[in-house]
Amino acid sequence: MKSNPSILSSSAMAKLSALNNPYVVQIVEEYVALCKPSKVTIITDSPEDIAYVRQLALDTGEESKISMNGHTIHYDGYEDQGRDKEHTRVLLPRGQILSKRINTIDREEGLAEIYQLMDGIMKGKEMLVRFFCLGPLDSRFSIPAMQITDSTYVAHSEDLLYRTGYEEFLRLKGSDKFFQFIHSAGELDERGCTKNVSDRRIYIDLEKNRVFSINNQYAGNSIGLKKLALRLAINKANHEDWLSEHMFLMGVHPQGKNRTTYFTGAFPSACGKTSTAMIPGQTIVGDDIVYMKIIEDGVCHAVNIESGIFGIIADVNPVDDPLIYKCLTTPRELIFSNILINDKKPYWLGMGCQTPETGVNHSGKWFKG
Repeated sequence: MKSNPSILSSSAMAKLSALNNPYVVQIVEEYVALCKPSKVTIITDSPEDIAYVRQLALDTGEESKISMNGHTIHYDGYEDQGRDKEHTRVLLPRGQILSKRINTIDREEGLAEIYQLMDGIMKGKEMLVRFFCLGPLDSRFSIPAMQITDSTYVAHSEDLLYRTGYEEFLRLKGSDKFFQFIHSAGELDERGCTKNVSDRRIYIDLEKNRVFSINNQYAGNSIGLKKLALRLAINKANHEDWLSEHMFLMGVHPQGKNRTTYFTGAFPSACGKTSTAMIPGQTIVGDDIVYMKIIEDGVCHAVNIESGIFGIIADVNPVDDPLIYKCLTTPRELIFSNILINDKKPYWLGMGCQTPETGVNHSGKWFKG
């Protein structure tokens, strides 16, 4: 790989070379040249590399420790609190139409625009190159996924949500059969939040199984392996005769019967998939995205492509959602985002207790009124 040794160390070069994959090297070279970071770090599956990302999220200020061990808080900008449907577009060759319901842009026009906006977008920042696997490792469901980002929050979040995949990339043996996600939070303000939200873009390139996402931090826009990967997987599944669905997957144990019946359920976001999948006494397999395939035995098999949970916690309380509430209030590695913090303790709407009248939230200093 041709690169300035001051931004790509010999250790990083060795990690890239070990993959023996010219496509991965080409991708890194392309976005180092375009985004112009001051440093490039290659993250493997090692505990040391993963711990580096976790600590870097604190050092950069994208996350801050709160009172409970393992818990941190992250804030997105005031204008970056939801998915940007207007600027989320599928890149299509001129003249091709998918559906009137799908926001599209001419591929060449979209690439020209996104490349212009990405030119130098990582100046003064550290580029993190991550490797994950959607679905169980080394299985017929596995889809390797490569994430490039300058956001330590995004990189850390994906550690909590997905299976590490550096070893999965080794199994590719030089193949280009993987998803790729290129993200930058862009220029940051004094709070460490994206500044140029007007230039927010999320462009989905089906031709190369890649997604560009820039000038944002909100997880629905920035975490490539979440809903952005879902779009790529739907397209892949459509051509390979399987299903990629926005569904929960759970095992139900009927009272008095020695059996487990597996259900999927599809709701829009924030309509109860996680709560349903985590009903006490039942078995959660997954709460958000499922791959389903009919294999040799003629039976439909399904997997949770994730290994963690990301969800909206408004109205989660110990009465209605006891398991979720317990997860949120016990020591573990967990990232809260955009909620009220007072005296280093987290508070959210509908949590079932008295909330303070002052604190800090996504808007900055907050007081009731």
